[in-house]
Amino acid sequence: MTEPAAPHGTTSTLPPPSANGSAPPPAPQPPGRGQPQTRTSGIRTGLIAGFAALVVAVIFIIQNAHAANISFLGVHLVLPLAAALFLAAIAGALAMAAAGPARIAQLRQIIRHALAKARAD
Repeated sequence: MTEPAAPHGTTSTLPPPSANGSAPPPAPQPPGRGQPQTRTSGIRTGLIAGFAALVVAVIFIIQNAHAANISFLGVHLVLPLAAALFLAAIAGALAMAAAGPARIAQLRQIIRHALAKARAD
């Protein structure tokens, strides 16, 4: 038996079938990166990113040194604008970070109830 030739101008990417009908082994995948990711390289990357963020923050603070009047729940403060914005960003990040553990606790409670119901059945 011979395999029909592919039409002119097209190429076939499928390998020919073997004599026993089994598929040929898959081609080896090329390596993605030369070196594996290690904890030390991750720390180094984090430190570089943190230093870059620190440089941006220092530039922001220098450019926004104007005083701003802050009033919150009866407390009146006069802070540099950059400090007020950083405090607001930190408060927002803390509020967002609190949502994660709350959701995990909620999911654990749902799982506990489902397991208790499955045991009772």
